[in-house]
Amino acid sequence: MAGLRRRLSAPQIIIISFAAAILLGSLVLMLPFATRDGLGASFPDALFTAISATCVTGLVVRDTATTWSGFGQAALLVMIQVGGMGVVTMAVAIATVSGKKISLMQRSTMQEAISAPKVGGIVQLTGFILRLTFLFEALGAAALATVFIPRFGLWKGVWYSVFHAVSAFCNAGFDLMGAQEPFSSLTGFAAQPVVNVALMLLIVIGGIGFLTWEDVITNRLHVRRYRMQTKVILVSAAVLVLLPAVYLFFFELGELPLTERVWTALFQSVTMRTAGFNTVDLAEISESGQAMMIVLMLTGGAPGSTAGGMKTTTLVVMLSTAAAVFGRHADTRLFGRRIDDDTVRRAATILTLYLLLFLIGGCLISRIESLPLTSCLFETASAVGTVGVTLGLTPSLGMASRVILMLLMFFGRVGGLTLIFAALAGYHPDRSKLPQERLTVG
Repeated sequence: MAGLRRRLSAPQIIIISFAAAILLGSLVLMLPFATRDGLGASFPDALFTAISATCVTGLVVRDTATTWSGFGQAALLVMIQVGGMGVVTMAVAIATVSGKKISLMQRSTMQEAISAPKVGGIVQLTGFILRLTFLFEALGAAALATVFIPRFGLWKGVWYSVFHAVSAFCNAGFDLMGAQEPFSSLTGFAAQPVVNVALMLLIVIGGIGFLTWEDVITNRLHVRRYRMQTKVILVSAAVLVLLPAVYLFFFELGELPLTERVWTALFQSVTMRTAGFNTVDLAEISESGQAMMIVLMLTGGAPGSTAGGMKTTTLVVMLSTAAAVFGRHADTRLFGRRIDDDTVRRAATILTLYLLLFLIGGCLISRIESLPLTSCLFETASAVGTVGVTLGLTPSLGMASRVILMLLMFFGRVGGLTLIFAALAGYHPDRSKLPQERLTVG
């Protein structure tokens, strides 16, 4: 086994770890006492749910609250926490607590899993991540408890608070509100300030990335000292929350009372980039509004975060490259720094991969199910972006379409480059260069 681990690359270990966690979660959900009816879930339903939970997506084929028992819900919560933090991160954390030494290979895998810039200090950084994660989740649960305990009673209120705090921080989108109305998500709390603020803060904090926390906490308000990546992540996160919120407020939610309109616009703008909760019926949003949401879902959160998607930095690099071309600059520039060509190529590759998977998946489902293409593209964007919002199609899809969504969720969580590097682990780049010739584009 040790020899096998040495032969596997870091991307391969990450993929195998996620696959093993998903398979184990599926088997747990098939146990009789995991469901309320005492029969256990079928393997296809258990597999879909386990992939959705471990890949922190939130798409479901069976309502979470009415299908799963307390044990089943607890199993889902564990899968969400492990998936959000990263299977490898959790495994190394457990090894550290138990006193085992962390090998160089494990440190390298950890670096890949959380997108750390270097191997040095990776174990210490992992401890920092775990402490802050549990602190944020505890604070979020405490805030939610002030609303959920009076409404649901002590024990149910506490459980609901913990479950939704972890689900929000891990950008998973699983909820237990289906006990009131199946698949209702958080529509009953659209104008509740505490629930809105607590969940939005958890989603944003989880989605900006572990290294961003470390940089902000280390340098506090000395913004000039922030790494360029931190600046890009914070600015892009603010823009991607405010601009969609303004659009939703003025063009999509005009029939709502003013207070509910403000909360709903902000909440949907925050949650749409990978969290997966919703406080409004998304089927009522116009096609132009749904198209905007698709862009947000594909963009996702920051690298090394609990969020999925192609990542905000990918979008910013592509837009900055376009700006450099328009301005006739030789290099892509951000915050007074030059972006290297390898980063630009990677960003272009990731963008291309996500667009291809999103489009191919949507077209296949539309063809298989004879459904409108726009609705199917919304579902595939939600899957590959690990968001979890839906127009209501997922529970009614056939097995072939569900398989497509499962593959997209897995791809979206482990990341495009991770899969490519895992597949090409034995290949070595060419050291020679072919003759160069100019090609006209555009």
